[in-house]
Amino acid sequence: MVQRFDVGPRLSEMAIHNGTVYLAGQVPDDPSQDIEGQTRQVLAMVDALLARAGTDKTKLLMVQIYLADMADYDGMNRAWDAWVAAGHTPPRATVQAKLAHPDWKIEVVATAAL
Repeated sequence: MVQRFDVGPRLSEMAIHNGTVYLAGQVPDDPSQDIEGQTRQVLAMVDALLARAGTDKTKLLMVQIYLADMADYDGMNRAWDAWVAAGHTPPRATVQAKLAHPDWKIEVVATAAL
């Protein structure tokens, strides 16, 4: 069985199947902030979705980070390092990508275990 959360006409924010939680790409609510602020916003969204699923960031299996500009890599990592759970750092990929909104600096896709 597949459970879907916040189902819309184009995507669901989260799906759970066989004990694995899949999150849609999370983007900032307030794109006027700098990369650290946008990263904190997005990671808070990840936390909230994982909590709804009954899990947390210590159970992350994989995180994919998309940056509009790799010049923001160090700033993103400052926010990431403050957020990620010591001893539970997940596999991660960080790439530069043209994001759907010109003011978004970051999008994060995450997969976690229940």
